[in-house]
Amino acid sequence: MTTVRREPFGRMSLEEGGGEVEKFILESDSVRVEILSFGCIITTLETKDRDGQFSDVVLGFDTLEGYTRKHPFFGAVVGRVANRIANGKFTLDGKEYQLFINNGPNSLHGGAKGFDKVLWSPQVLPNGVRFFRLSPDGEEGYPGDLKVWVTYTLSGRELAINYQAQTSKTTPISLTNHAYFNLAGQGSRDVYDHEISIEADSYLPVDDTKIPTGEVAAVQGTGFDLRQPVELGKHLQKFHLDGFDHNFCLHQGQDRRLVARVFHPPTGRTMEVHTTQPGIQFYTGNNLDGSLKGKGAATYPKHSAFCLETQNWPDAVNKHHFPNVLLQPGEEYNHTTWFVFSTA
Repeated sequence: MTTVRREPFGRMSLEEGGGEVEKFILESDSVRVEILSFGCIITTLETKDRDGQFSDVVLGFDTLEGYTRKHPFFGAVVGRVANRIANGKFTLDGKEYQLFINNGPNSLHGGAKGFDKVLWSPQVLPNGVRFFRLSPDGEEGYPGDLKVWVTYTLSGRELAINYQAQTSKTTPISLTNHAYFNLAGQGSRDVYDHEISIEADSYLPVDDTKIPTGEVAAVQGTGFDLRQPVELGKHLQKFHLDGFDHNFCLHQGQDRRLVARVFHPPTGRTMEVHTTQPGIQFYTGNNLDGSLKGKGAATYPKHSAFCLETQNWPDAVNKHHFPNVLLQPGEEYNHTTWFVFSTA
């Protein structure tokens, strides 16, 4: 049984567009998750350790102000296009589109005011909540009126996020959730003692601005081979890596498949990621620097969390050998990602 409750979380200032922000609390016997109508943000995700003790395993803030100020997309749905688009440019049907540049020379996670910074319309479901918004033609430089639905449902140990969209004009779209996890509990110092595996035979090398070079490289024999579980801290040391911020190329197909697994031996917490998406960005919080005050006055230093963002491949709109990222009028964008929590 899942219970769903809603309560006020705060009010946005007039500069931010005004409006009441609500929090939706989804609770089963093994997982409790809180989600805002602002940015579809997961603010809290509590799950049991092997002794049955609940801890909150996602980074975030106690108040709305934390989320309306600049932060690294904690828990938010990002779009229209997750990840980076080179130089914020792409061409469709002979017309060049220019997006907002907000990450070095590139456009990141939808631009200046992406899906993470707007109020969505909620609808309570028996076991979850569905959010809707219309992204108008030209918003952040993207073509077409885009209707978007993001649905969170909780059943037992499994949190599902379904993304659907329809457009009036051809547009690129790639939606993800940008939750930052630490299975030891948010506010823990690092994720070096986590064991991770990713079911990917190849990954995308990037240039110094984090844009894929276009090469699809085999993981075999490299530090990107995570097909067998590795202990993160030791693995980074062994391969002299500063961290991960890379797209791993998943087996293509529309069916649900297990793509990543994280195990935290001290608590026994395990998280599996299943998805229908063609890629997953593994990010180890390299840009966290301890400057943000999070929940319970926690600080979040470098490598104090990891993200597993299911997505299309970055810059796919400019790389025609990458999976198709374009949505046409009359088609439906429809992807689901499942997070499954357990203990070992």
